[in-house]
Amino acid sequence: MSVTSRYREAWEGFWREAPDGQGAVFWDAAAAQTVGLHLALFEPKLRDPGLQMVDLGCGNGTQTRFLADRFSHVVGADLSAAALDHARHADPAGQAAYRLLDAADKTEVETLHAELGDANVYMRGVLHQVEPDDRQPLVDGIATLIGERGHVFLVELAEAARPIIGELAQDPAGPPAKLAPVLRHGIAPGDVSDDEVPELLRAAGLTVLASGELPLITTEFTADGARIELPSKWVIASRTA
Repeated sequence: MSVTSRYREAWEGFWREAPDGQGAVFWDAAAAQTVGLHLALFEPKLRDPGLQMVDLGCGNGTQTRFLADRFSHVVGADLSAAALDHARHADPAGQAAYRLLDAADKTEVETLHAELGDANVYMRGVLHQVEPDDRQPLVDGIATLIGERGHVFLVELAEAARPIIGELAQDPAGPPAKLAPVLRHGIAPGDVSDDEVPELLRAAGLTVLASGELPLITTEFTADGARIELPSKWVIASRTA
């Protein structure tokens, strides 16, 4: 099973229009505010930090480059070729490798695992964008990538984020400038319940080792100048405890 063509086309359209530069899109906050905080939670749990690190849904590669400063082998993987063009352009030194990947496609994921071996996986804010029928295949793909030795750190918007985004989208003055193209391309956040993420992980044969809450920092501000931060939940999981 692979993701729907509508979903793929939406992301291609978004990234083709997106400007270059860190912070140019809604969720592209500085790595110190995002993966830097997550890594402090994730790294101590890693059974084997020497495994390949896969930044799944890497987008323009802001988080990927941060990971590449700290791990020897990092792969930024994304469904969108246009996103990977941005990531490569922002990484002229080639700190990381980049791979076009439909993580809900069993064959593609198995091929990547055969190349990399077991890997550690970082994924921030992807699952809530995925259509319901694609969510379990995507998490199954993560389970394939981590194999027996890897871990996954997964961050997703909490249920409490949905009404906040709804209010921003329906503001009489229009949505914030960086949120507008997300909505225009039809990739508005989906409705993933707080209980669904651990259920999907367990169904993929993974064990939840730790979980918690941290705000998902954005690059946008409200009309009164406050930075928009969205409630999110994080989970660390692996094949075995």
